[in-house]
Amino acid sequence: MSLYAPKLWQIPAVSEAEAAQQPAKEQVLAARLQEIAERFPQAVFASSLAVEDMIITDQIARLKLPLRIITLNTGKLNPETAALIDETDSRYRIRIEVFRPDAQAADAFEQEYGSAAMYESVELRRRCCHIRKIEPLNRALAGAPAWLTGQRQSQSETRSGLDFEEHDGARGITKFNPIFDWEDGDVWAYAQAHQVPLNALYRQGYPSIGCEPCTRPVKEGESIRAGRWWWENKDTKECGLHK
Repeated sequence: MSLYAPKLWQIPAVSEAEAAQQPAKEQVLAARLQEIAERFPQAVFASSLAVEDMIITDQIARLKLPLRIITLNTGKLNPETAALIDETDSRYRIRIEVFRPDAQAADAFEQEYGSAAMYESVELRRRCCHIRKIEPLNRALAGAPAWLTGQRQSQSETRSGLDFEEHDGARGITKFNPIFDWEDGDVWAYAQAHQVPLNALYRQGYPSIGCEPCTRPVKEGESIRAGRWWWENKDTKECGLHK
């Protein structure tokens, strides 16, 4: 038995250089979001409530852009994540649209495979993700002219090829990643400068936060995505939302 607990990931300290670059990064982000809003009024921003998404929400609210903000309550969120929805609504005086899985489909899956099915195989985990995340997102995006995410290239190897604008072939609409080229320091510099609301789990060693059964804290020095679906290999660590 270990005599000490491993040191967990911590919110990175913002350097003077990163703080100095923050206003310029913010200007670029504002221009990108304004471009999206002009080209695609009522585009949908799908927020996971991660720090990246809170930054984009902060900008949408500041600029009063006509973009819908939605989130997915999968029914498996940590209480800290669920609480952030109401906190964000209150802070920005907006209403995040909450989409939930089809209750009958979610119950049927658990009755057949059990509540721990996601650990049994990649196939079952992805079926769970489809019910709880992909199907609700498809409903949220029905009729939308475009959608936005908070994904970044440096988050993982599976996201290294991201661009600002992409075509979502599965849904037949345009997809934007407004902070695709931001580094960790850029993210935390903005969050600090504007004191954006943050998920309390960030201060408990969680750099990347998903559903409660599929997320855990990571050790200092590990990849920020190491706590997502940690029992799988790195090439399968996506839920299918961004295929």
